[in-house]
Amino acid sequence: MSHPHPELRTPPPLPEGGLRVTPLGGLGEIGRNMTVFEFGGRLLIVDCGVLFPEEEQPGIDLILPDFSSIRDRLDDIEGIVLTHGHEDHIGGVPFLLREKPDIPLIGSKLTLALIEAKLQEHRIRPYTLEVAEGHRERIGPFDCEFIAVNHSIPDALAVAIRTPAGMAVHTGDFKMDQLPLDSRLTDLHAFARLSEEGIDLLLSDSTNAEVPGFVPPEREISNVLRQVFAGARKRIIVASFASHVHRIQQILDAAHEYGRRVAFVGRSMVRNMGIARDLGYLRVPPGLVVDVKTLDDLPDSEVVLVCTGSQGEPMAALSRMANRDHQIRIVQGDTVILASSLIPGNENAVYRVINGLTRWGANVVHKGNAKVHVSGHASAGELLYFYNICRPKNLMPVHGEWRHLRANAELGALTGVPHDRIVIAEDGVAVDLIEGKAKISGKVQAGYVYVDGLSVGDVGEPALKDRRILGDEGIISVFLVIDSSTGKITGGPHIQARGSGIEDSAFADVIPRITEVLERSAQDGVVEPHQLQQLVRRTLGKWVSDTYRRRPMILPVVVEV
Repeated sequence: MSHPHPELRTPPPLPEGGLRVTPLGGLGEIGRNMTVFEFGGRLLIVDCGVLFPEEEQPGIDLILPDFSSIRDRLDDIEGIVLTHGHEDHIGGVPFLLREKPDIPLIGSKLTLALIEAKLQEHRIRPYTLEVAEGHRERIGPFDCEFIAVNHSIPDALAVAIRTPAGMAVHTGDFKMDQLPLDSRLTDLHAFARLSEEGIDLLLSDSTNAEVPGFVPPEREISNVLRQVFAGARKRIIVASFASHVHRIQQILDAAHEYGRRVAFVGRSMVRNMGIARDLGYLRVPPGLVVDVKTLDDLPDSEVVLVCTGSQGEPMAALSRMANRDHQIRIVQGDTVILASSLIPGNENAVYRVINGLTRWGANVVHKGNAKVHVSGHASAGELLYFYNICRPKNLMPVHGEWRHLRANAELGALTGVPHDRIVIAEDGVAVDLIEGKAKISGKVQAGYVYVDGLSVGDVGEPALKDRRILGDEGIISVFLVIDSSTGKITGGPHIQARGSGIEDSAFADVIPRITEVLERSAQDGVVEPHQLQQLVRRTLGKWVSDTYRRRPMILPVVVEV
């Protein structure tokens, strides 16, 4: 197996006749999926998603792929192929189209409908090409064939990309449910046909590569949901991804069976389910779905609320309910169903929400105590079966953390893919397919780009470090006035602390030290405000560290008169 090296340099120009594959997100992480294919000076992008922030990224709304390596090549982009409509695959599209709005989007009917609705909020009208399984489209020098795959959202597609350098197949997110709710199977016949032609490079979903066996069928969840509905005496509140159409269909079916009405809560949930219903992917019996405002007129035993927040997102509806910061108030006897798996890194946030809901008397049903969710990603048994069908000449695990990528690589090796043809890459690492062999050729910049409100890319690691310090240690501000000519103090120092756990009165002990240091600096002729601020910061910082063993942010303000 070939491995990335931390000191890889910028890759050289792609040799004529070669295919370059550069993931800009989705490797070493769950989310932010984006892969750039290059042939003959032209680019094809597969997916452009977002990553959701963790606790150590305070104030951040979204994390985008880094577009810097393709920013001066936007005119070379033939299109963006979207494998399916989950946020970790389409959420970054508006931000890339801000830079060049006429890049064509290629995807299935539901996927395009979801991204078009999202782009309306950004006032972008995209160029789109709708495709379906079995379609084959020429996109610049890339001959793309689309294959049906089963996932936790309808209309998911894999894509086979043919070029003179060889055929690359990107699975997107997939599993091999043999009894899917929409009867749309992963098209193993198509993959077998591609295998006969020769798959030169397979980029395969790695998310569940560590999980043995096969993913249970989605249908098994329906009976569990019926049991929960049968035992619920008050309101039922279901939290799910806003794009998990299959799970919402099961909720609607159970609600209809038990005589309950359903209301969607949250803008994204209302929007996406409206799109799915209008396109025929969501079957809604007449009168079943009502506006949330009408629920007050119904008894609790006839109410189902469907909302977002299954990953413990701070601003999502369920988190706000747990914090008593939502118009819907959890009461004793309510039943809450978390109909999703835990995305790695979100465990603490999810359990915090579960504890909050339980505190107010809710019965919380989640994957840990009931089978209310199955994964949308192939487990190890399915991947082995899949590789034996595809027989790829080179394998590149994608979509997963490092442990997932390595586990997937081992599965490929077990099925006969030579170790020297299995490429474990990371974001930014360029992999070249030349004369049938895939190898790492270099690395481009592929760091995190943070979205903070209306700001994109303006917040970096130094700002996040400051935010973490503020959150963990608090801030101490120091205000003083000096004579601009002599450097002597004419006012202050005045010291205030916020969030540091130190009473303002305690600073009486350190003020003489600060005064002494500044008087000494004035005698030495130091009157420049920035130098005086540094002296104050060091003096006060050492005192706080010695006295309280804390390292708050210290903000000195020196005013000259």
